[in-house]
Amino acid sequence: MKVLADASVWLPALRSQKSGASPTAEELKDLVRESLVVLIGPVRQALLSGISDDAVFHALKSKLEALPDVALTARDYETAAEFCNLCRKRGLSGPPIDFLVCASAHNHGLLIFSADPAFARYAKRLPIRLLKLE
Repeated sequence: MKVLADASVWLPALRSQKSGASPTAEELKDLVRESLVVLIGPVRQALLSGISDDAVFHALKSKLEALPDVALTARDYETAAEFCNLCRKRGLSGPPIDFLVCASAHNHGLLIFSADPAFARYAKRLPIRLLKLE
């Protein structure tokens, strides 16, 4: 099954190239090698934003180009808004991109791989599935 990797798992993986790999980083690398990881545009943008060194930016951009994007549709954004509203009614809030990740994964039959503990809370309230590390 394909996996939508959230920015929270990418950042440790990118840092681990310098300081040693975490279990999350190792899992992400394995999933990438197996061609199981997909991105959505907003996650791609988050990963590339804030990089002041042009060489580092272009190197990361080049690596990420190998990963396919899930094409987002109006339905994904509408589902994200529904998920946000549903969670708010149940006392849980979060940033819009989190709900877009949830909606995209739900609508496209993907697992979510995230190191952000908020996704475990969303999973208790939304019809999403998380990749769990063994």
